[in-house]
Amino acid sequence: MQNRPTKRRQWPPQRTEKENKLTNFQQEKNLILDFYDKLDTASFDSIPDAIREYTTQDYLWQGFHPFDEIRGAGTVAERFWLPLRHSLTRLQRRMDIFMAGKNMFDGFETTWVCSMGHLMGLFDAPWLGIAPTGKMIFLRYCEFHKIVDGKIAETAMYFDIPHLMMQAGLNPFPPQTAAHLVQPGPTPHDGLMFDKQDPDEGKKTLEAINFMVSDLGQWQSGLPLEEELARSWHDDMIWWGPAGIGATYTIERYAKQHSGPFRAGFRDRSGTGHVCRMAEGNYGGFFGWPNFTAIPTGGFMGMPGSDKPGEFRVIDIYRRDGDKLAENWVFIDLLHFWKQQGVDILARTTGT
Repeated sequence: MQNRPTKRRQWPPQRTEKENKLTNFQQEKNLILDFYDKLDTASFDSIPDAIREYTTQDYLWQGFHPFDEIRGAGTVAERFWLPLRHSLTRLQRRMDIFMAGKNMFDGFETTWVCSMGHLMGLFDAPWLGIAPTGKMIFLRYCEFHKIVDGKIAETAMYFDIPHLMMQAGLNPFPPQTAAHLVQPGPTPHDGLMFDKQDPDEGKKTLEAINFMVSDLGQWQSGLPLEEELARSWHDDMIWWGPAGIGATYTIERYAKQHSGPFRAGFRDRSGTGHVCRMAEGNYGGFFGWPNFTAIPTGGFMGMPGSDKPGEFRVIDIYRRDGDKLAENWVFIDLLHFWKQQGVDILARTTGT
């Protein structure tokens, strides 16, 4: 397994038992690291048992289209992990961010562990109707794990299938407004937080995310877009968006290459709803199921408008620098959104 520390350093106890419960997530982090070791090194036939060992009996797994909600370790293995491991041989996990925190939406009661990066392998057999290339390929992923009594009770695993399709030579969408890249991790290379972090830094990060969501995330400030963005973001922000939209750099280019066109392409945006929002150190994020709904008016991603609301299932991961946000990795289930609009991108592109 990649990116795992050779030795876990112990953090000196400096806080009360109650404070440690709210800020020390080493047990939950180690659980997920052990789970990844077991899952990533398991033989093909032992993958279901590896998942069962670390999950609850009523384990809930939520993934992007065409997987959606799956219950039970065996079914998760059968529908997702076994086909993926069959197609992407010599699979390797390459993490860029690893963190844990308390979920603000249940009063900071439950602990969640988040991992983000790429699953890299050799694309040796078809997956979801996508023809193999025999070459190395990357599947962008991010997942949130809810830990209950030493087991994984829920997983939200979001992954950029169109990004993999484009690496395989397919063009699922019209030309995108921003850049198509195999995306790197954080600029300062400090996103793998295997050890305990300063809880005060996590609070600052969560506050910065909450300010951005309440100020920018509702599209209602009345300010010019670039001025609105500057309240939450550094001028040299980087927005690592999903395939079909792409990555963009600086407030000015982000406004031009994504945020402006996105706002112009929708109406009747619902309020924001998240399942989990948490932070640790300089990093934090959230996911929803869905995050919000909106009706496309036409033009976004070169697609026509409709009168039908569509769901946006999204994971956002942020890096804070000082009192503002500096980087944002975004996972949007565009296959699910457009299928609700009557366009099956996956089937149309692969011919399945």
